[in-house]
Amino acid sequence: MFAVIKTGGKQYLVSSGQKIKIEKIEGKEGDKVNFKDVLLLAGEGNAKIGNPNVAGASVSGEIVKQARSKKVIVFKYHSKARVRKTKGHRQYFTEVKINDVK
Repeated sequence: MFAVIKTGGKQYLVSSGQKIKIEKIEGKEGDKVNFKDVLLLAGEGNAKIGNPNVAGASVSGEIVKQARSKKVIVFKYHSKARVRKTKGHRQYFTEVKINDVK
């Protein structure tokens, strides 16, 4: 069984036992999380599509890690104007292990 959940302004296709990296959510490592915004629930030949959410559906998981991703370099360059700007950014993320889709 799998589901499409919405968190952090993005949608993720998840199933039981899977680890996903999502936008940072509050909590410590080992804490339980529950996703109520389930947009689609499917498996075993039947599918339920929400309008916008599937009624009574939820996805539960556990926070595995709170960290920051690799550095992304932002480089702006204007030719003939001698303008060069370099900037780095590291985005926070949360790694979640999906335990149950119901």
